[in-house]
Amino acid sequence: MLCKKQECCLVSFFKKNEAMRQFAKFVIVGIVNTGLDFLVLNAEMLITGITQGPGMLAQNAISFSVATTNSYYFNKKWAFRDNSKRNQGHKFSQFLIISLAGLVINSSTVFLITSSVSPLFGISPILWANLAKVVATGFSLIWNFIGYKFFVFKK
Repeated sequence: MLCKKQECCLVSFFKKNEAMRQFAKFVIVGIVNTGLDFLVLNAEMLITGITQGPGMLAQNAISFSVATTNSYYFNKKWAFRDNSKRNQGHKFSQFLIISLAGLVINSSTVFLITSSVSPLFGISPILWANLAKVVATGFSLIWNFIGYKFFVFKK
């Protein structure tokens, strides 16, 4: 790929490829939301002492929901540049449905890993729960991007 003198090839690639640009922005929003999700989850674990079992489901649902609310605003306005005022209730409903499915994927993965596999290599239960959350976040990231791009914020 040939580039203009002052322009990086990577920048040129993202300028020409809208889907990749959206995905890059989605990932940035996702990183911020993941940080928020982890912050809330870790605060809950420190406050309650719960690091596994059904209590983890509730804590993870709360932290995921906080991050998802933040996600709607930044994905709508920045990543997918949806500035339309029409059908906002319908779009938010679609966003919630996709996000709730993502929540099921995310929470199920955290629950299965923390409840079915004991922490390995002497890792603390809190670190083990965080590693489970990383795996869960990867699965829900893929689901959410596809759902948001093709169903919620489609052009």
